[in-house]
Amino acid sequence: MTLLAVERIKLLTTRSPWWCTLIALVLTIGFGALMAGTSDEAIAPLTIAATQFGYGFGLVVVMVMATLAITTEYRFSTIRATFLAVPNRPSTLVAKATVVAVLAAVVGEIAAFGSWGIAGAIKPNVDLAINTAYEWRAVAGVGLVYALSAVVAVAVGVLIRHSAGAIAVLLIWNQLVEPLVQLIPRVGDDIHKWMPFNVANKLVTGNPDPTARDVLQGPPPSDAVLGPWPAIGVFAVFAAVLLGIAIVVANRRDA
Repeated sequence: MTLLAVERIKLLTTRSPWWCTLIALVLTIGFGALMAGTSDEAIAPLTIAATQFGYGFGLVVVMVMATLAITTEYRFSTIRATFLAVPNRPSTLVAKATVVAVLAAVVGEIAAFGSWGIAGAIKPNVDLAINTAYEWRAVAGVGLVYALSAVVAVAVGVLIRHSAGAIAVLLIWNQLVEPLVQLIPRVGDDIHKWMPFNVANKLVTGNPDPTARDVLQGPPPSDAVLGPWPAIGVFAVFAAVLLGIAIVVANRRDA
């Protein structure tokens, strides 16, 4: 508990988490308002899925926040003092990842329900009641995806130790590598189905209706190899394994 309290103080007494939180909320809720304001019942009706259009943009900002939470410690050498005070490096890094993940989850839930709420305020005549399991996942599931993605970002930050490098790896992988993999002839689609962030997205975008399109207007969810909950389970294992690798590497090298 002491380690968690220390990491919470370290995280919340710096500016970057607050700025990133503000940017993530503005982006996601702003896109929710935009989708509501521009929706057309005849062409593009407003749905709960549509209110979460900005979810991916907020995810990028949250991963930047999580990366900076660890890389700034390496940049200013405060990680050395931390490891001197607490020689058990795994405990320290797990505590940091936990605190960052909790903050990311809170940001995700506020962003998701804020987007849903503002859309309902703009279009009060549209039925945006959350009734089905899919609709609950499409909104409440955002926080879980943000939390696990934050753990991935912390792990990458520990491995690379430089803010620019770690952020570049995360953004290039999430925004370029995974989408472009689909362009590989013959095997691209099969590989893309198992890419970590694509798998994680299925919790939020995976609609049980085979005729529907997902939240981000991508291919029909019938191309998924896993259901929403098994998919997020695979992503959780990926995050845990990557964090474990980062801890082993951190134990073997100088701070």
